[in-house]
Amino acid sequence: MLVFPQFDPVAISIGPVKIHWYGVMYLIAFGGAWILANSRKDKFNYEWSKDQISDLVFYGSMGAVLGGRLGSVFFYNFDRFLGDPLWLFRVWEGGMSFHGGFLGVIVAVFFYSKSIKKEFWESIDFVAPCVPFGLGAGRLGNFIGGELWGRPTEVSWGMIFPHVDDLARHPSQLYELALEGIILFIIVWWFSSKQRPRMAVSGVFAFFYGVFRFFVEFFREPDLQIGFLFFDWLTMGQLLSLPMVFVGLLLVLLAYRSSHHTSKL
Repeated sequence: MLVFPQFDPVAISIGPVKIHWYGVMYLIAFGGAWILANSRKDKFNYEWSKDQISDLVFYGSMGAVLGGRLGSVFFYNFDRFLGDPLWLFRVWEGGMSFHGGFLGVIVAVFFYSKSIKKEFWESIDFVAPCVPFGLGAGRLGNFIGGELWGRPTEVSWGMIFPHVDDLARHPSQLYELALEGIILFIIVWWFSSKQRPRMAVSGVFAFFYGVFRFFVEFFREPDLQIGFLFFDWLTMGQLLSLPMVFVGLLLVLLAYRSSHHTSKL
């Protein structure tokens, strides 16, 4: 069995200032999204200026952080928030929700698109292929931080997390890194490399993220404060991912139906 390496959660320490690895991963995620968005613009001649891309990534990043934190509070830790409201601001202690961040990005992109008079779906389709890189960086941050560990297992690659217990567990953070980061990036980037009807790229992203997250939740330890919601197996992560699967599929169907009707006009 493997043993989790006890990483120092602090990446850089300069006097009283400490930068945690989790924060470094967020910087890598947002910086990578900016680089990838500019690459898409240059390769496919999208009508986005560099300033607009910088603003889009900035506002999307703010939406991800604020939405992620609020999602963690309302989806996973509302009782903790009621008992300690200041915990909302102690982001270095962990507690971010992808689904909340996802909603935050949607809201931020919606309002930014209106401000520059671009269609929402044009903006969200443009940025969607860049998101898996950030998700992968975030999952690597989860692993380094030794959080969101997996369920007990007997597989040969099971990993003992000494700060949890002495049981070998699935390194579910690495599963999510592979599925939500690497594989999802390959799928959505490849799909978006050709001209697609509006909503299709966003739909593919939502569908595959929902499927991957729903699957990997079977190997991830349920949140202790919540446990299983229904049937002794359904987790909060799965419940929140199901709408993404159905909405993603619906967006793809609507995108190609609309494209089909338009081509006949």
